[in-house]
Amino acid sequence: MITRPNAGDYAEFFESYIARVTDNDVLKGLTEQGRRMARLMRAAGEERGDYAYEEGKWSVKRLLLHVSDGERMFCYRAMCVARGDQQELPSFDENSYATLDGSSARSLACVIDEYESVRAATMTLFRGLDSAAWGRRGTANGAPVTVAATPWIVLGHDLHHYAVLRERYGLAALG
Repeated sequence: MITRPNAGDYAEFFESYIARVTDNDVLKGLTEQGRRMARLMRAAGEERGDYAYEEGKWSVKRLLLHVSDGERMFCYRAMCVARGDQQELPSFDENSYATLDGSSARSLACVIDEYESVRAATMTLFRGLDSAAWGRRGTANGAPVTVAATPWIVLGHDLHHYAVLRERYGLAALG
């Protein structure tokens, strides 16, 4: 089991995400949350894919692609650090990524498929790491990051956006 990270194992910004994770079996939590998110998105229906709850806010499709993009970036960083890379890893501008994500031309079903594929790759990466890899530490976006903190960040980020979808996008009745 991967233990809950301590302050200093991740950027302070991620504290609110990690605090959302209540289950101590983070890999089990990632699997279950992946299924829950996919169910919620399928229940939303294709017609809700382009819905944004307010002018200037992301559509449902764009938000789900953001979750996938973030997960990919977090896992890229974890892989680099796990493999012993000591160079500082870059940040990413979520708004720039979202602007060019192509979500408006894609179906919600296609975006859900991508989300599920990313989560499957995440689980394959995490399940393949040995104990030495989990203990490695690096730097991303000018802040410390440990490989072991990454699944907590990924899960907390997903949980955060799941709550936003339910509360602000009106999907609470669906999941």
